[in-house]
Amino acid sequence: MKVRITETLEIDLKEETWNCQRCGTSLGSAHDNYKKGCLIHERDMKEIYQPMIEREVYSFSPNEKWSSLLEIYCPSCGTLIETEYLPPGHPLTHDIQLDLKKLKQKYLTKK
Repeated sequence: MKVRITETLEIDLKEETWNCQRCGTSLGSAHDNYKKGCLIHERDMKEIYQPMIEREVYSFSPNEKWSSLLEIYCPSCGTLIETEYLPPGHPLTHDIQLDLKKLKQKYLTKK
């Protein structure tokens, strides 16, 4: 049984895996961070944010020394699953951790 968790993520309760909701590709164990099974692309901040004020010495836009923008994609169909801003070198956030036992009780037991 698959349960939709977000617009782009679902969990297979029998297999205990994260799956892309669009194409069904497994993204790894539901006991772990789904992002480990995804493609990660670090965007160039200058591509996204044009300088608000340009001067000879300054360019006011997000500083790449302090933040990076990561795009997280399904490795099979390329669906954008998540974006996150992190300090450079910071590990990926583990933003969803589910109680699989309770989900199984809710969806797999007969009432």
